[in-house]
Amino acid sequence: MVTLLAKCFINEQGKSEQQVRKAYGTMCSILGIFLNVCLFAGKYLAGFLSGSIAIMADAFNNLSDAGSSFITLIGFVFAGKKPDSDHPFGHGRIEYLSGLGVAFLIMLMGVELGRSSLKKILHPESVELSTLSIIILAVSILVKLYMAYYNRRVGKRISSAAMTATATDSMSDALSTTVVLLAMLFLHITDINIDGYCGMLVALLILVAGFEAAKNTISPLLGQAPDPEFVARIEEIVMAHEEVVGIHDLIVHDYGPGRVLISLHAEVPGDGDIFVLHDVIDLIERELEQVLHCDATIHMDPIDTNNEAVAERKAAVAELIRTMDERLSIHDFRMVVGNTHTNLIFDVVVPVGYKKSEDKLTSEIEQLVQSKWPECFTVIKVDHAYR
Repeated sequence: MVTLLAKCFINEQGKSEQQVRKAYGTMCSILGIFLNVCLFAGKYLAGFLSGSIAIMADAFNNLSDAGSSFITLIGFVFAGKKPDSDHPFGHGRIEYLSGLGVAFLIMLMGVELGRSSLKKILHPESVELSTLSIIILAVSILVKLYMAYYNRRVGKRISSAAMTATATDSMSDALSTTVVLLAMLFLHITDINIDGYCGMLVALLILVAGFEAAKNTISPLLGQAPDPEFVARIEEIVMAHEEVVGIHDLIVHDYGPGRVLISLHAEVPGDGDIFVLHDVIDLIERELEQVLHCDATIHMDPIDTNNEAVAERKAAVAELIRTMDERLSIHDFRMVVGNTHTNLIFDVVVPVGYKKSEDKLTSEIEQLVQSKWPECFTVIKVDHAYR
């Protein structure tokens, strides 16, 4: 159905990536609202006829899903707005906020359903099984599995955290409805009423789905580490140019799906033609934009590539520092030889979550270097890895 709707209503030709994302998000959100309202109506009827709290709980869960789809729709509409003077990087993070709103609605519904189910456990009521109820629940499971499938598929297609959260919710709904259906069949076979307990289980599954959805939307808002595959692709593109000797200080800025900015330092030979090197850097920035759909800013770092003494000392210092912690690395290495001593100037990169203070780290490195080369002093800047 989604593929057919996309062919009918979405013409990707001549449209930007942002326009295509907005079109897919809007279409899937409207479809989600329609399907969830239909499921609510069917389950409400089945719950009313059978007197099952679990089915009624599942029905109102679908109604909340319709509200969630509406929030997602609003998120896509506002996220697609063009940058303005107050938001020069666009409004893409609104999509993360809409996904967070969906997650909170899911958890709120889980709490309310848990309260209703607890009352049903303490004060059980008779439940009537009917063929219509079974048919409605079975159809609901199939519809929710389909919704999970197309939301996850389109979510990957347009890199949408909100749609991924919706897919997770749909899968948990399918599981919840399966539990309700099994409870009804169990009652029919054994005449034992576990309706309230199944309603409580449904509520717990909804809470877990809401927590996972919240975690997946909060992380990018807080500035999560970039995807390792994305980082590897950046390094592959940059290092494919023979003029680049190395890269460091790579930072990925996420302003919402399709709005990624990256900055990095590219090490180039210090004796090269600056105009030629600058042209190469411009080409790399353009290639990153075309291949990875991100804005790139690259700073040139000239280094001495023809001085064997510097190269040997750099390798020796790097190996020495790795004996302290194999996660440490260095860059921007320079060696200034004087009459009385030699200054070793470099940046040391520490991993995320490194516990040792910068002062203690630089002091230990200096002591280690001077124990091996007493004539050498160190001038160290501590850099932090953001990936």
